[in-house]
This record gives sequence, structure tokens and C-alpha cells, in this order.
Amino acid sequence: MARKPLAESVFDDILERIIDGTYPPGAALPPEKDLAASLDVSRLTVREALKQLQAQHVVQIRRGLGTYVNPAAQWTDVQAILRYASTTADSPDVSLRLLEIRRMVETGAAELAALHATDEDLARMETANAQLQAAHEAKDLDAVTATDIAFHEAVFRASANPFLPVILGPLSQLLYSMRRETSSFREVQQHAIAHHALVLEAIRTRNPEVARKAMQDHINQTYDDYEHFIHQKNTTRSSHDFSD
Repeated sequence: MARKPLAESVFDDILERIIDGTYPPGAALPPEKDLAASLDVSRLTVREALKQLQAQHVVQIRRGLGTYVNPAAQWTDVQAILRYASTTADSPDVSLRLLEIRRMVETGAAELAALHATDEDLARMETANAQLQAAHEAKDLDAVTATDIAFHEAVFRASANPFLPVILGPLSQLLYSMRRETSSFREVQQHAIAHHALVLEAIRTRNPEVARKAMQDHINQTYDDYEHFIHQKNTTRSSHDFSD
């Protein structure tokens, strides 16, 4: 396997230190010569890595002052953001941000699906819903998660916009983990089954506003389920850990 270019390896090392909190948001990185010494590379290599980090808005270089870490919300590289998010995947903030993305993308997808869905698309949604019901009855969490995702992918396909799956594709592993966590509760599964049926019927109306509203109601229910079953549980656990 080919080795990474040295500047890329240094980029990875510095990014990892930013992600693990060694250099938190707002903090100044050590001078180039100190970074070069700690990483056993030349200052030129460090400079190349810092330029790449700056290009992705992970850091900002202030002439005469130093290099400072930007908050992750300002980063522009998907892979860097995913690396950051994967270290805090159980954070309520990350989960809520993912739900925000889902709401923006999936309500639009449902709206487009109402305009463009074919009979084959509608049949695919029906099949996914039937399989979700069967997985729920079988108490098969992995199948529940997979069929839940299959329904939403069918809506994306029905939108006739090939860019929609691409938008959420890089987030698929995080989204899968979040869905599996919430779907571990039987009541949440029942909510998904009911809302999927409503979304499908809304898409059948061929009315984009009705379809958008149905999907928005579904995502809002997901927000409520996350808050009730996951967020509160994690908050309670954290408070108990602190008191211990």
C-alpha cells in the first residue's frame, strides 16, 4: 500500500490533535518550528499541512499572530467534519444536528416525490413499510433499522433528483447508528410504521405541500422520540455519574 505524502500525514496528525481537544477551538497552535520538532518533520512540511487546514477552514492563520483553531461549525471539508462527529457521535448536539439535516433534506425529497414518483417507486415504499412491520413483529432491531432506511431511500429515489442521496451519503454511518439507537424502543418503531404509512399516502395524493407536511410531521416525531427516549436518558445517566 502506498504511503501517504508527508504533508498529508502531518495534516492528519494536527487534525487529530484538534479533534481530541489538545488544541481546542480558539486556541493557538504551537509555532511551526515547535510543531515540526514534535512531529519530526521540516517546517516546510508543517507549513503545507497548515495551508491545507486553512483551506478547509479548520484553522485560520493570522499574520504576525499565529494559527488559531476554528470551531467545527466553520469547517468546510466533509471528511474532517465526519472525523470530528464520529468522536462525539453520542453527543445530543450531534444527533440534533443530524435531525436538522434530515428535516431539511427529507421534507424536500417528499415534496419532489409527490411530483415524480412512479408506480414502481410507490411499490418500493409499500414493500419497505411491509418489511418494517414484519421486522417490528419479529423484534429484529437490525432489520427494523435497515427497512426504516430503505423506506427513506425509496422516497429519495422517487424524488428523481440524483443529488439527494449524495448529500446524506457521507453521513450514512452516523445516521445508521442514530436510527438504530432510537429504534431500539418498541414505541419508536410503532411511530415510524404509522408515519411511514402517512408519508406514503401523502405522496400518493400528488400534492407536494401535503407530502412535505407528512414528512415534516414524521421528522418532528423523531425529534420528540429522541428527546424522550435518548436525550433524557443520557442526561439522567450523566447526572448520576457526576453525583457518584
